[in-house]
Amino acid sequence: MKSPFHLSKEEMQSYGYKIVDLIVEHYTEIESKNPVSIASRKEMDSIFLQEAPDKGMPADKVLDFVMDNVIPNANISGHPKSFSFVPGPSNFISAISDSLATGFNIFSGGWIVAPAAAELEIVTLNWLLKMFDFPIKKGGGIFTSGGSMANLTALVTARRVKCGNDFSNAIIYLSDQAHSSNIKAIRVLGFKKEQIKIIPTDLEFKISINKLKNEIAKDKIEGRKPFCIIASAGTTNTGTVDPLDTLADICEKENLWFHIDGAYGAAAILSDKGSKALRGIERADSLTVDPHKWFFQPYEIGCLLVKDASWLSNTFSEKPEYLRDIEGNESEINFYDYGIQLTRRFRALKFYMSIKTYGLDAFKQAITYNIDLADKTEDLLRESGNWEIVSLATLAIINFRYNPLESKLSEKKLDKLNQEISARVVASKEALLVTTILQNQVVIRMCLINPDTTLNHIKDTLNQCETFAEQILLDWKNAV
Repeated sequence: MKSPFHLSKEEMQSYGYKIVDLIVEHYTEIESKNPVSIASRKEMDSIFLQEAPDKGMPADKVLDFVMDNVIPNANISGHPKSFSFVPGPSNFISAISDSLATGFNIFSGGWIVAPAAAELEIVTLNWLLKMFDFPIKKGGGIFTSGGSMANLTALVTARRVKCGNDFSNAIIYLSDQAHSSNIKAIRVLGFKKEQIKIIPTDLEFKISINKLKNEIAKDKIEGRKPFCIIASAGTTNTGTVDPLDTLADICEKENLWFHIDGAYGAAAILSDKGSKALRGIERADSLTVDPHKWFFQPYEIGCLLVKDASWLSNTFSEKPEYLRDIEGNESEINFYDYGIQLTRRFRALKFYMSIKTYGLDAFKQAITYNIDLADKTEDLLRESGNWEIVSLATLAIINFRYNPLESKLSEKKLDKLNQEISARVVASKEALLVTTILQNQVVIRMCLINPDTTLNHIKDTLNQCETFAEQILLDWKNAV
């Protein structure tokens, strides 16, 4: 009998062409749409909540339903006015490449199953190793679902290399600006709260070296085992880069594992300003990079690089009997031996095809543009008497708050005002612009890594913010 999933060639072509047309339309008309979608659980339940159907319906009707109800109910992370979190400005070649990898359903775990997939992962990882001046012959890495899994993979490896089987007395250090995925990874690995030392940051939001040294010395005196420092190369809040060379010196002196979380900011190595800010990144034992952030790839593709590939294979390799026939020789890497996943999608393809298509110069140009755009935004804010810069433009991130020169508002009122400005902008759906907390202040944060974002997009949003601010202040005045 025919498979119950059978479609004719003509049916598949017709359906596939419709989806390609929809994706092309998305890329060409993205700016005409609103970047923000808002819906309650009740609203979503009213549309989608139903039992799985026993009988199917025409594929075109299902597609129409999805385009009417699913796609519009998601923020557009690649929109030029999507300024918040870390936007996802993908590119068309990578998106279609990902469809190719999915369509052919290529298993990217073992060499013998898909040697070209494994080879492309080796090749693209080598491109990244070279980019960050890691040793290519000895070094290695693995593509992961994202930075969270890359950080977890790094810390599992660090724990094995530095602590062996007993980590009951081990201490790990990171700053109060480190990404939350690091804390999550540490907890997943079974470390107790007292084994995690969160070090305060200075006025530039960099880890305090003096306080870090004091904590390490104290822990050693008390008989604990310091084993790892996590540095940030582009924090999510501010884009700040910790003093990497200094931290590397400490790690060498104290025999600590040096992990750098560059999930967001490491890609800035391709720009002149970024490479200066990231000086010392090549001294890490392990480095997290997220191509689905500033390398303009679709979700999901994170990456972990290490100085010695054997650290990964010695940590994760298992030899069950059901895999005995797919072990290759030493040079033929089985990436299931390098991380947690056995079944892995072919993530390397989109990265490979986009870099081959556009060339690294295009990526350098885009990243340099983003950094310069944030600098211009800082200048624009300084020229106004309405805005106070709280964190300087750093690796395309800037933080500021509405605080007019003549304002006599208390800190509490300023916090409330800026929170409300952000809420009204988001409610308008015209821009995604949310707040964070810096120095106990509510501030507005812009992350400007979309190469399609222009200064005019930023001016429009700031003007919108100022209009809302005036309305809010007037409402407060009238309420008194």
